[in-house]
Amino acid sequence: MTRTPGFSTLAVHAGAKPDPATGARATPIYQTTSYVFDDADHAASLFGLKAFGNIYTRIMNPTQAVLEERLAALEGGTAALAAASGHGAQVLVFHNLMQPGDNFIAANKLYGGSINQFGHAFKNYGWEVRWADTNDVSTFESQIDDRTKAIFIESLANPGGTFVDIEKIGDIARRHGLPLIVDNTLASPYLVRPIEHGADIVVHSLTKFIGGHGNSIGGALIDGGTFDWSKSGKYPMLSQPRPEYGGIVLHETFGNFAFAIAARVLGLRDLGPAISPFNAFLILTGLETLPLRMQRHCDNAITVAGWLSNHPKVAWVNYPGLPGDKNNALQKKYSPQGAGAVFTFGLKGGYEAGVKFVEALELFSHLANVGDTKSLVIHPASTTHRQLTDEQKVKAGAGPDTVRLSIGIEDVNDIVADLEQALGKV
Repeated sequence: MTRTPGFSTLAVHAGAKPDPATGARATPIYQTTSYVFDDADHAASLFGLKAFGNIYTRIMNPTQAVLEERLAALEGGTAALAAASGHGAQVLVFHNLMQPGDNFIAANKLYGGSINQFGHAFKNYGWEVRWADTNDVSTFESQIDDRTKAIFIESLANPGGTFVDIEKIGDIARRHGLPLIVDNTLASPYLVRPIEHGADIVVHSLTKFIGGHGNSIGGALIDGGTFDWSKSGKYPMLSQPRPEYGGIVLHETFGNFAFAIAARVLGLRDLGPAISPFNAFLILTGLETLPLRMQRHCDNAITVAGWLSNHPKVAWVNYPGLPGDKNNALQKKYSPQGAGAVFTFGLKGGYEAGVKFVEALELFSHLANVGDTKSLVIHPASTTHRQLTDEQKVKAGAGPDTVRLSIGIEDVNDIVADLEQALGKV
């Protein structure tokens, strides 16, 4: 094309072309473990990072490659790497950055699984997380020291569905020579493109809105190509010679997509959280309709949030798309096309009312996921955030009265009717 393709065109076409062997228009599922080399020199070039190509599906796969190129195009990054899950992608990101004794600053309003991973599992690597408050960005800066390696936030925080001021936190990261990592799962690149607002690395749980149909697990990291990995000397994985690759310096060799390369050839190769070709295919298929689905999600969600805000049994609704919401200005700044599909509200009856309400719903599915075509519900205090203390639950936006909704693409009148009948039983 002579013109730059639009978002919807990229969602369908980026990275893909008819299969050269068969002419198949859909990207094939390359269900193979390994690939034949042309000769010994070809194999040596691949293993020495002197040529690009397929070696082993734990490291790369042609179906996966199409997914990665499409994600990089949609996020405005230089390269991407798909992984077995969002958690797997996060491990690969921090593996590139951290050494034992290092720390990173993370927003305290995150997906409960990320809070658990950062606060507990990462301790086994000798990595320390320091929690900061997105409502007071000075708490990010005040905790930075000479062993701090990154700042981590969500663009649209889970479970509260609140927007974060990416640019302000990005300014702090740049002042201290740190990369800003943004989890863009709930917003998707249709609503927010964090790299345009100062992010250096974007991560996703592809399981959610990107795949969109609740049928496959996957994760990804996108390299923004914006960070100088050699300047400070704090990131030896990228700035120092790698003995396993004949002394190559990855940042020097691969430039603005070195981070994604390092995550693949140093992290994915050895840690092994590889996405399956079949899951990559399913996520690719879902990705084609991302713009259509996200707009319907947003349109339905604003209707539902408005209806709930006027219900006598509802104490509060936290949805940035509502004009009076404290987060409305950030939503208009970062996500003018809509406020997303996931939000929380509080029931006047507290914990017990939340449990009864969830059990009374019929159209909504009660499960620990978001981003499906179907409407989903969960009571975080009794499920996803149960492992946290009461204080941590409140700080994470998952207090005892809190119910989280992920609004699907059904007829909005049916969604409202189900909520109405369930509230009638509380």
